[in-house]
Amino acid sequence: MQHNSSHQYKTVSNPITALLGSLCLAALAHPVIMNPALAQTERPRAREAGLIVGIFEPGQYNAITDVAGVKVGHATVIRGDDIRTGVTAIIPGPGNLYTSTMPAWIHVGNGYGKLIGETQVREFGEIETPILLTCTLCVWSAANALKEWLYEQPGMGEHTINPIVGETNDSQVNNMWADPIQHDEVYAALNSASSGPVAEGSVGAGTGTQAFGWKGGIGTSSRVLPESLGGYTIGVLVQTNYGGIMNINGAPVGRELGTYSFRDEVQAKDDGDKDDGSVMVVIATDAPLNARSLDRLGVRAIMGLGRTGSFASNGSGDYVISFSTHPSVRKPRVSDTPIQTEELVNASMSPLFAAAAEATEEAVYNAIFKATTMTSSRGELKEVPMDQLLEILEKHNALHWDETVPR
Repeated sequence: MQHNSSHQYKTVSNPITALLGSLCLAALAHPVIMNPALAQTERPRAREAGLIVGIFEPGQYNAITDVAGVKVGHATVIRGDDIRTGVTAIIPGPGNLYTSTMPAWIHVGNGYGKLIGETQVREFGEIETPILLTCTLCVWSAANALKEWLYEQPGMGEHTINPIVGETNDSQVNNMWADPIQHDEVYAALNSASSGPVAEGSVGAGTGTQAFGWKGGIGTSSRVLPESLGGYTIGVLVQTNYGGIMNINGAPVGRELGTYSFRDEVQAKDDGDKDDGSVMVVIATDAPLNARSLDRLGVRAIMGLGRTGSFASNGSGDYVISFSTHPSVRKPRVSDTPIQTEELVNASMSPLFAAAAEATEEAVYNAIFKATTMTSSRGELKEVPMDQLLEILEKHNALHWDETVPR
């Protein structure tokens, strides 16, 4: 089947971001917390542009929120000429997570990062708070604000809690040493968290982050297994900030665009792209999984990252936080009676593994497709030129596989 190479999608920078990025607003006493909807532009999501990843179908929103009960909120902070950052909140489910925990695991692909709360999750195999993503030097202030928010929730007493806060380094365009994420930003993200569509690209924790030397950010995707394979849903959200050799559905996009790790050494130039960086991946599923199975699921998300061109460089913090929302595996912290749980056996995991890898891969592509240029006094991260990107994908027959390649 032939497809028209004249693309209907225009590369349009976010006018709000561009305006604020060009103004010096140092006189402002408080951060600008933008509505995530303002960061959405004409730039398409990957699937809207004809980029079909894998064999399984996405959920209604093709987002982590397709897993029932999961909510996402963003606070996008543009302040002065050097603050370009934000915070993204993922609320795993309804009710008090401390008194009714969820099975969870944190898989470490490469451990160069600052992930608050990791050791307790890996010790108990449970998560008891929402998850925050933000900038590297913002994690401690964000965790403190999350702690305050949690103690205001119904049913909390004087317990110790284990906030989960992950990060990536957005210092190319953001002055993270100013500690720009505080109480107001965290509360805004948590209190605005909702189900349904999720804003992507240069929003929330992805405001100042990159992907393969271009502007990246927040991306999300989901997969729904056929009923014959359990009918379970897998949802993934990523905060991209990593390097490598960008590959999209097999197309060597990084090489075509001339931006990839070790380019200076390979081409004997002195302007190669930095290979270090980080990525946070959050996986939600309604499949009844225990912590060990969730760890195994996280490994497959790393495989999905590998398909995009990541090789988990030495200076990259690559983490996967996975949790299950299934009612049978959500346990009360204190119980006087034995708890009966329903859990999938190992032999039933393969379809979930495939879905996790697919959704992770597509979530990264959505972050790249939706991201818009971000500029500050510290530097600039340019969006991938959409027309050029689509031409490369067409050249390498990476588009419209739902129509051209039988399943």
